Amino acid sequence: MTATAFWLAGRQATGETAFDVTSPWDGRTVGRVSVPTEAQVEEAVAAAHAVIDEFAATPAHVRAAALDHVSKRLAERTEEIAQLISAENGKPIKWARGEVGRAVSVFRFAAEEARRFNGGEAQRLDTDAGGTGRLGLTRRFPKGVVLGIAPFNFPLNLCAHKIAPAIAVGAPIILKPAPATPLSGLILGELLAETDLPAGSWSILPVTNDRMPALVQDERLPVISFTGSDKVGYAIQESVPRKHCTLELGGNGAAVVLGDWSSEEDLDWAATRIATFSNYQGGQSCISVQRVIADASVYDRLVAKVVTAVEAQGTGDPSDDSTDVGPLVSEDAAKRVEAWVDEAVNAGARLLTGGKRDGASYAPTVLENLPADVTLACEEVFGPVLTLQKADGEADAFAKVNDSKFGLQAGVFTHDLQTAFRAHRALEVGGVIIGDVPSYRADQMPYGGAKQSGVGREGVRFAMDDYTYERVLVLTGLAL
Repeated sequence: MTATAFWLAGRQATGETAFDVTSPWDGRTVGRVSVPTEAQVEEAVAAAHAVIDEFAATPAHVRAAALDHVSKRLAERTEEIAQLISAENGKPIKWARGEVGRAVSVFRFAAEEARRFNGGEAQRLDTDAGGTGRLGLTRRFPKGVVLGIAPFNFPLNLCAHKIAPAIAVGAPIILKPAPATPLSGLILGELLAETDLPAGSWSILPVTNDRMPALVQDERLPVISFTGSDKVGYAIQESVPRKHCTLELGGNGAAVVLGDWSSEEDLDWAATRIATFSNYQGGQSCISVQRVIADASVYDRLVAKVVTAVEAQGTGDPSDDSTDVGPLVSEDAAKRVEAWVDEAVNAGARLLTGGKRDGASYAPTVLENLPADVTLACEEVFGPVLTLQKADGEADAFAKVNDSKFGLQAGVFTHDLQTAFRAHRALEVGGVIIGDVPSYRADQMPYGGAKQSGVGREGVRFAMDDYTYERVLVLTGLAL
């Protein structure tokens, strides 16, 4: 099998070694990827650093046209790319198609933002006598080259969330895709190479994880955008305290079902959404539903509906259109989930459904009566596992949500507007979703967490702010 080339300063290149990408579903080889040498990585970093000023000065229409082009080409190649995502990631094909559609939107949003970015904000400074005749004009400028480090669970869209905002602001970017799923990220290189962006303004380098620290430490890469585990993210931040780090880390998303969400129709909707989004992507999403906290008045009815809805999830071959839940990214990942569930059951948790592993696949699983000190209660499971617990009213439910080191997003099922605003104030998370699960994300909204779920925000415009800084220009002697 011919090795897929990587992208070095806007052009295809191959290194001296390569590695195989295998399907977590059946173990077949999906592709072979060339690995850049140390000299090639240095060439990419040097090229990005050298083009900082040129890229920042590139006209907005050039950057916007490039982003529009990638968006359109992704849409044209949706089925091909979805098949690739499903093959290398194990994601069911229907979810893979959805991921391509989201990436199409991300690049389109970035094109729109590039056209209106940096119009500047004028501020009269003559509010004090010393500022007479002076006007401040504030614009934003790139902080420098961005190092984007992407995870395996959304191998196309989370690469898009690194690349598109960088191009929109004129910041060179070096993208490191996840070693388990590099092919989707490399597809973006094919599309970027069709544009008129300056040589050196982007590279996509599938280096192994053990080579990541050298890139993190490189002083020519002052901005790091990382999506992944809290352990790795905070290790990066602690190793480079003077760099700007955006960290999109883990979560153990809670869905709260309050007492006013009590009709049969209400509970059917909640159960269906909970079942779907505790298991989509095999549960390998930072905002998948891991915890359900239900008011005691609706708990028993909800539990029965959730278990039925979870058992209705179709499992199996991710290439089958009817499959809802495919394998995890590897057998080791499934074994870890299995160990955490077994620990919980042995400690007294009640298994309501699931709890079985077959290779890299783990059955959609529901537990209740989870002891507070087991791993599953404290950490992000990143698998198709859901836990249920009762709450005694709104205040108790919100306290249970906050009883976690994580704080990414939470969902609150309620009809009451005042309750919605109280939830927004009380819940220690980056996003509160009313009437739905915590798994809802629109790619243009600010996305990120509180506590150990990270720092900074993604969502195209918000990432553009993260990649830039404000610089004020003071004009003197004006007749204001």
